[in-house]
Amino acid sequence: MGAQAFDEGVATLLSSYRAIPPGATVRLAKKTSNLFRQRATNPHPGLDVSGLDRVISVDKSTRTADVAGMCTYENLVAATLPYGLAPKVVPQLKTITLGGAVTGLGIESTSFRNGLPHESVLEIDILTGGGEIITATPTNDKADLFFGFPNSYGTLGYSVRLKIELEEVAPYVALRHVRFHRLDDLQETMAAIADDGSYDGERVDYLDGVVFTADECYLTLGRQTDEPGPTSDYTKRNIYYRSIQHRDGVTRDRLTIHDYLWRWDTDWFWCSRAFGAQNPRIRRFWPKKLLRSSFYWKLIGLDHRFDIADRLNARKGQPANERVVQDIEVPIENTTAYLEWFLENIPIEPIWLCPLRLREPSLPNSDAVRPWPLYPLEPRRTYVNVGFWSAVPVTPGDPGHANKLIERTVAELDGHKSLYSESFYAPDEFDELYGGENYRLLKKRYDPQGRLLDLYAKAVKRQ
Repeated sequence: MGAQAFDEGVATLLSSYRAIPPGATVRLAKKTSNLFRQRATNPHPGLDVSGLDRVISVDKSTRTADVAGMCTYENLVAATLPYGLAPKVVPQLKTITLGGAVTGLGIESTSFRNGLPHESVLEIDILTGGGEIITATPTNDKADLFFGFPNSYGTLGYSVRLKIELEEVAPYVALRHVRFHRLDDLQETMAAIADDGSYDGERVDYLDGVVFTADECYLTLGRQTDEPGPTSDYTKRNIYYRSIQHRDGVTRDRLTIHDYLWRWDTDWFWCSRAFGAQNPRIRRFWPKKLLRSSFYWKLIGLDHRFDIADRLNARKGQPANERVVQDIEVPIENTTAYLEWFLENIPIEPIWLCPLRLREPSLPNSDAVRPWPLYPLEPRRTYVNVGFWSAVPVTPGDPGHANKLIERTVAELDGHKSLYSESFYAPDEFDELYGGENYRLLKKRYDPQGRLLDLYAKAVKRQ
């Protein structure tokens, strides 16, 4: 992108801010989003971030990159892989932006050793509600915003530039798909790998899992390697998640590092089946360039606009659907309990698993107990992200019934839920879970005029 192009993007951003009428809510003018909660229409102009969608520079010697806030991970990875480098955590979908993964939450199979994307940020330029761009680091006078920014979802400001850490990567990833017949055994093995980074005498660099049923579940263990050899291709006819399944024991596979990082994007994990894209007769003619999450998002947008799925259900005499599209975290010791409850009560499968552990809280000014106050996972404790993305029949008279059950169960198991989708928390419960007084102090300092939406209004009231 270069410094000059970035400066021009910043100038466009600030000009668009000045065009928003005084008193109007400041929001992005982005046409795309990876959020699954519907939002109220904004009658005013939005922030023009079109010039902030690229990598500014990559420094191989320091293994860092300067990145514009709206740069997608697809563009970020394309810029770093030629140097043999990658972000320490690369969320699964190509169109997730770096700024979005930091102000929201991102996760992937390196999270058991590298934590969450915001933990790789060294400094960040943020456009506040007042139209000022400030630089926040762990050690300057804006450190409170640096630590409070993750999980704020644009309610404390928007990221303009981020300096992030990178890690060296090999050109290939060797995979082992390990089958388990009992959830307890899967949980125990996942915890052991998270602790020592190996399995059966072999290093584990990447770790995630898939639950198809209570007696058919898998961990996928990835190891970086530079050994040449044949690799699989899951970008056209073959479907990655189906390759995981086998009768017993361990199967092996190999992918290029590029294809490993984007292994889930081609079929949006397994959600492409809702559009018929996994039907062999349809897939044969489906353009390869449209086998990607960004195209499925367009189809979802059409469904939201015209209620296509509910209309089709009505024609069949079936009830409308309640979307259950969520990612939650529970302590690893509660994984089996949560999965058993979920499989019994929520008719959705498969389910994705991704263990994570926050990096050691060694940053200056960080809270040793809750270093990231708006999403207060505990350091030195292993959690498991559980992802499930589908729909269930609505419960008459109780909108959001299944999602409310999930929220209650997650809380009972000492877990937490991401806010990219629908939420139904009461104000006091939300306050306790997502920052409370800490958030209010940040809001008062960095958005005193209330130009940005409040987090509860945005996440729960869908404003």
